[in-house]
Amino acid sequence: MNPTEVRARLAAHGLRPSKALGQHFLADANTAARIVRLASVRAGDRVVEVGPGLGALTVALARAGARVLALELDRHLLPALEETVVGCDVEIVQADALSVDWPAVLGDDDGWAMVANLPYNVATPVVVRALETAPMIDRFLVMVQREVGERLAATSADDAYGAVSVKVAYYADASVVGTVPPTVFVPQPNVDSALVRLVRHPPPVHVRDPERMFELVRAGFATRRKMLRRALLPALGADAAALLERAGIDPSARAETLDLAAWARLAEVAP
Repeated sequence: MNPTEVRARLAAHGLRPSKALGQHFLADANTAARIVRLASVRAGDRVVEVGPGLGALTVALARAGARVLALELDRHLLPALEETVVGCDVEIVQADALSVDWPAVLGDDDGWAMVANLPYNVATPVVVRALETAPMIDRFLVMVQREVGERLAATSADDAYGAVSVKVAYYADASVVGTVPPTVFVPQPNVDSALVRLVRHPPPVHVRDPERMFELVRAGFATRRKMLRRALLPALGADAAALLERAGIDPSARAETLDLAAWARLAEVAP
């Protein structure tokens, strides 16, 4: 579907893009084909798509031979989506990716891929929650706001590095593999989008309590301009500086200078 066709489909079903749901409908077949190619989708692959909208990417995935499970929150879109995917190997499920029971929907077998144009306003929590609770999803190719994509894939050497970057690194290798202009969407967003590839891996660090590590990460980045010995006082108490030194971390360092391994060392000595 091109932009004219997308607008016509919306009008035919009495629909308008929802700002509250962050809806920007893909309206470019070349971009859909590019996403499928970058996701390495092959015949027989099992793909879950979050936020299929009117189905432009859904059809491209199905034409590549994938078996698609399309997870759509907006019930008003379902008739238009069903119309688009007639004859395709697509199962449509109305559900919220922020609360869905992934094992119940996808089963226990691994080998799933998530390929999606994610709504801007929930992109980060959707990706993080899937990493945490959907181990059957081995790889991801998601389109998100460019700033969000850079943050998901950032390392401690990057300006975009933050708490979510550390959490993603615990679960997956992430990289930005392309950018997408606003002109391929209806309505057009005000920013570019990024295509982010994530490949799940076993945790590269050992920690007794990963959630405790992530608590420390959040505390450190909550006041990222402060030195860690001060930023972590609420989380570590008066011994913060000593605990940092025990972990081999300079107490005067700031959160954005610590990689995943350093946060793991700190978690191991933290009470």
